[in-house]
Amino acid sequence: MKKIALYPGTFDPITNGHYDIIIRSSKLFDEVIVAVADSSDKNPMFPIEQRVTMVEIAISELSNVKVVPFNNLTVDLAVEQNASVLVRGLRTGSDFEYELQLGYLNNSLNETIETVYLMPTLQHAFVSSSIIRNLLKFNGKTSHLLPVRVEALIKRMGQCTL
Repeated sequence: MKKIALYPGTFDPITNGHYDIIIRSSKLFDEVIVAVADSSDKNPMFPIEQRVTMVEIAISELSNVKVVPFNNLTVDLAVEQNASVLVRGLRTGSDFEYELQLGYLNNSLNETIETVYLMPTLQHAFVSSSIIRNLLKFNGKTSHLLPVRVEALIKRMGQCTL
């Protein structure tokens, strides 16, 4: 049976840390679905269509990874996509506390879906989308934090001058 993993997040924007988790997940599972959450309640910098495009650009060379937008419960999306595993990234202790609660919640909603936690490599451990959004607002250097083609797309969109 094919092992399908779902990697949900806002990806506002996708970072090298996210990309690192995606690459590593793609080696562990037959298929990885990167699920881009609408997250309108978080007031994202980039509309969902742009975030999906950024992820598609970042993962274009990974044959067993695809992208879907979503606006429902993660466990419901996992069932829709035949995913039996949720992949989550952990950078810090505070991430662990939040992710542990979320993992228990998801398990209470659907106990057939497992959650797997991956740490980004050390060089990406400090990278977060919120840090990048702040840098983009002030036209700061992001080349070491974003996938190359994603950074180029953001610059073409004019987002660096927000």
